[in-house]
Amino acid sequence: MKLYINNSPQQVEWEHNESVEALCQRIKEKPITIQMRKYGTFEQVGTIGNLPADDHYISTLPGDIILYNHNQIVIFYDEHAYHYTRLGRIIGKSKEEFYQLLGKEDILLTIYIN
Repeated sequence: MKLYINNSPQQVEWEHNESVEALCQRIKEKPITIQMRKYGTFEQVGTIGNLPADDHYISTLPGDIILYNHNQIVIFYDEHAYHYTRLGRIIGKSKEEFYQLLGKEDILLTIYIN
């Protein structure tokens, strides 16, 4: 799966779980584009539609891609802890780079299979 933020490709390590498998099946039919919004001072949130979840209390780091409440995709640019299902992680960026990418304005997220 490929992930783009504001048309910029991101390198992602996807988890191997039921949630990611369901997301992959969904985007085989049609890419997903989600308008995400800043929430609080540490994350971007957008509605992705219902996916299976296996929530655990976890601590997140900048770059973590999380499923929240079965239907919200969240990308963190700072740390937080709550009950989430981990989907993956954007890699190869510093905390400052995540803030530049995610912390200043709402973003457009696109996920597709090439």
